[in-house]
Amino acid sequence: MALVSAKEMLIKAHKEGYGVAQININNLEWTKSVLLEVEALKSPVILGVSEGAAKYMGGYKTVVALVKELHDYLNITVPVAIHLDHGSYEGAKAALAAGFTSIMFDGSHYEFNENLEKTKEIVALCHKVGVSVEAEVGAIGGEEDGVVGSGEVADPKECAIIANTGIDMLAAGIGNIHGKYPSNWAGLNFSVLAEIQDTTNGIPLVLHGGTGIPEDMIKKAISLGVAKINVNTELQLAFAEATRKYIEAGKDLEGKGFDPRKLLAPGSEAIRQTVKDKLTMFGSVNKA
Repeated sequence: MALVSAKEMLIKAHKEGYGVAQININNLEWTKSVLLEVEALKSPVILGVSEGAAKYMGGYKTVVALVKELHDYLNITVPVAIHLDHGSYEGAKAALAAGFTSIMFDGSHYEFNENLEKTKEIVALCHKVGVSVEAEVGAIGGEEDGVVGSGEVADPKECAIIANTGIDMLAAGIGNIHGKYPSNWAGLNFSVLAEIQDTTNGIPLVLHGGTGIPEDMIKKAISLGVAKINVNTELQLAFAEATRKYIEAGKDLEGKGFDPRKLLAPGSEAIRQTVKDKLTMFGSVNKA
């Protein structure tokens, strides 16, 4: 199966009451581990790529080539979208040109009318070639590649206006943040989430900052219209912990344990386990 837009998988998830995971990728190990696990679990997936990650990996075209070649080499049969995460106005155009199958244009830092007009333009460009679009209203808290959001709660009326541009999914701030959640975090604002879903006529909603949100909150969010849940930090932490344990145990000094293929194997396996846990929690196993 070729790489696909995220549109159909999210419509199905929204209708059937489960969440599709956006798993952010950072290199070959990340991409390979995620693809192997979603294939094993027969789950659709959205591979998220931030602008910073794309730069690190050698540019948008390199990312697309890596994903496509691994996808074909591993004989992946489940739906896979490659999605620009928190794309800038120019970044969205560049990723589209490079072959991304889904684009997030994050105009939440603009004044609302400018966000609206730029979103309309990106929707027109993407839909012309069958690429899905995500927009954002109300900045998500925390930091994402140097972009810091305070964790705003979105205005449902603004969400409705943005939804009418024809976007395929909407990220709306409901108190969620990127990265680790502080001990005094107030939790998700479900009353606003329900109002957003009502005013946007049932568009699939996106929950950013999936790391650290309790399972009961995740499931309640899904029941209120969230069909896409982003996970990044949790995989980074799992990879780092497994790699640290390998080195602290002196495994890198045994035989050819320093070989990158062996050195990175525990971290790669930790990624797979974390992906499995998230897909099970979100309910997307066997939904491909």
